[in-house]
Amino acid sequence: MNELSFPWENRPEQCSEPMWRYSANPIIGRYHIPCANSIFNSAVVPFNGGYAGVFRCDNRSVQMNIFAGFSKDGINWDIAHEPIKFKCGNTDFIHSDYKYDPRVTWIEDRYWITWCNGYNGPTIGIGYTFDFKDFFQCENAFLPFNRNGVLFPQKINGMYAMLSRPSDNGHTPFGDIYISYSPDMIFWGKHRVVMKPTPFEQSAWQCLKIGAGAVPMLTDDGWLLFYHGVIHTCNGYRYSLGTAILDKDDPSKVLYRSSPYLLAPAEMYEMTGDVPNVVFPCATLRDGNRVTLYYGAADTTVCIACGYIDEIIEWTKNNSL
Repeated sequence: MNELSFPWENRPEQCSEPMWRYSANPIIGRYHIPCANSIFNSAVVPFNGGYAGVFRCDNRSVQMNIFAGFSKDGINWDIAHEPIKFKCGNTDFIHSDYKYDPRVTWIEDRYWITWCNGYNGPTIGIGYTFDFKDFFQCENAFLPFNRNGVLFPQKINGMYAMLSRPSDNGHTPFGDIYISYSPDMIFWGKHRVVMKPTPFEQSAWQCLKIGAGAVPMLTDDGWLLFYHGVIHTCNGYRYSLGTAILDKDDPSKVLYRSSPYLLAPAEMYEMTGDVPNVVFPCATLRDGNRVTLYYGAADTTVCIACGYIDEIIEWTKNNSL
């Protein structure tokens, strides 16, 4: 990948952390398109020499929907002013009361999109596109209630694989990460628990609930997963970011999992907004050993952070539960 086009900033001189925030955050403000109340928790991928993405844009009626966008450099984005209109994919049933928190990954011959889809409560919607112009919606993956559906970027033992977090119809004061498998992107089964929240006294930032964040990244050490964890404080929920390394062949096996958080709300744009104190990872871009993480800040804007993969893996191993 052309170094000049990769969204990246070198580590600040005084920084010793394995990840650091982009100095011009947020890269997408809440009013980036005319209808928006907020733009956050969005996913990007390399596309046609630049980047494409699917963005959560809540409008000024606070209706949740997803929009397509394009960028030459991964920082400056041209986002459509109208939400994605899906055609029928592997089903004629494409009901949706709302859509939010998308993830995107390339698998074999197309870009697959997952999101939290409204069908009698939140569940996991699935769709695909070849060009980010025409989009096709598929069967919902799971029964309500479920959130944080994140596909692996390749089949595992011949099956599609997805992480998710069974939930409820509210703010969900609980949540474990599960993995499920499908032969055809219609029927999902072989559900296995991957990780649970930690005891408060062991790692409090992730003691209430956890959820998969960005699409897992395959490394020599296993699948590197950026995930979010939540603690309930006297000031409400606080969302932070951690890492885990899952077994290459059986991702239900956790090899390492960070005890300290990697990023937590600290900057003003992460601590103030529609939902204060939120760092919510949704996507990564990789260039050799460099990784750029896209995350939602305070359910209001889109931000990025940078790091080196080998350093993040070493940090995860050295700080594992």
